[in-house]
Amino acid sequence: MRLRLIGTAVLFAALALPAGDPPGVLMWKAAELKAFTKSLSPKIDALKVATQQLGGHANYSFLMAHREGTGQAEWHDTQADVMVIESGQGTLVVGGEMVDGKTTAPNEKRGSWISGGVEKKVGPGDIVTVPVKTAHQMKVDPGKEITYFVVKITP
Repeated sequence: MRLRLIGTAVLFAALALPAGDPPGVLMWKAAELKAFTKSLSPKIDALKVATQQLGGHANYSFLMAHREGTGQAEWHDTQADVMVIESGQGTLVVGGEMVDGKTTAPNEKRGSWISGGVEKKVGPGDIVTVPVKTAHQMKVDPGKEITYFVVKITP
């Protein structure tokens, strides 16, 4: 009898424990995202960018990017980007034609710059979407930097 009572108590205690998040539920606090500016800055590469993958689920993934200079032009055949600017400022060039584009990974191209694109000034709190098969490039003025959260979506 006593063993059954203990077993029942353990069962109810287990049921009372908070359930974990459902698959795909991820959360980053604002302070965590702001901290990426400092943690990524020392990791800047020759292309003046540092990134950190944050995970993903199903057809989307997340990363943080920090730039201390103008990046290469990009083209994704199978992924759209949603960018949330965390800090700093820059100019996002979208559309037009990529100059000197080369395949750098499956479904990915990089190039020197974009000819004929539209320039959009971006800063903290701004959100920009870039559809698949759309050339885009983040320009950063000398001495400036920008940090942004990216959601990559494969439609």
